[in-house]
Amino acid sequence: MPFPLSRRKPEPAENISLMGKKVELREKRIGDAPNDYSWRKDEDLARLDATRPLNMSYKDFLRYSQEEIDYPNSRSKRFGIDDHKGKHIGNCMYYDIDTRRRETELGIMIGDKEYWSKGYGTDAVDTLLEYIFTKTDMKRVYLHTLDWNARAQKAFGKSGFQQVKQVRRRGLDFILMEILRPTWEQTRDKS
Repeated sequence: MPFPLSRRKPEPAENISLMGKKVELREKRIGDAPNDYSWRKDEDLARLDATRPLNMSYKDFLRYSQEEIDYPNSRSKRFGIDDHKGKHIGNCMYYDIDTRRRETELGIMIGDKEYWSKGYGTDAVDTLLEYIFTKTDMKRVYLHTLDWNARAQKAFGKSGFQQVKQVRRRGLDFILMEILRPTWEQTRDKS
């Protein structure tokens, strides 16, 4: 029996591949699931992401991952991050897309710790910002980073994000950071 109209698998979207200086951002695929599962269960990564380690079986996670690929959310866009040799090292996304206010939130995780502090995260953020500001009509990209995570704040600053204010969410303190389209255009023109 075919899917009801509300759950029918959508037509494949455009296959996006974005090349940065060190990374390629590409569509998420089911082959990412083993890494994603491992990273989501990692206590250190969960702490940096202000969440708890994943508590579900791999079988359930695999089913959930396949559903996310088959039925993408129109309010978010997810990418796998590969190094230039094709190794999956992390993920990034923009989400809570508000087309009326023309703003979206950015998230990133370099899950493979061998790639930390080597510029891969900054390049992924720069590459994603390039896409957002040249292929969408967004005028503001923002993010929240834990107030104690100075390393992340410094990395986001390299991509042009400015600290806006401290906010409290789910009992934790975060720094709200943002970059506006004119600021990004000025930063881009200088590089």
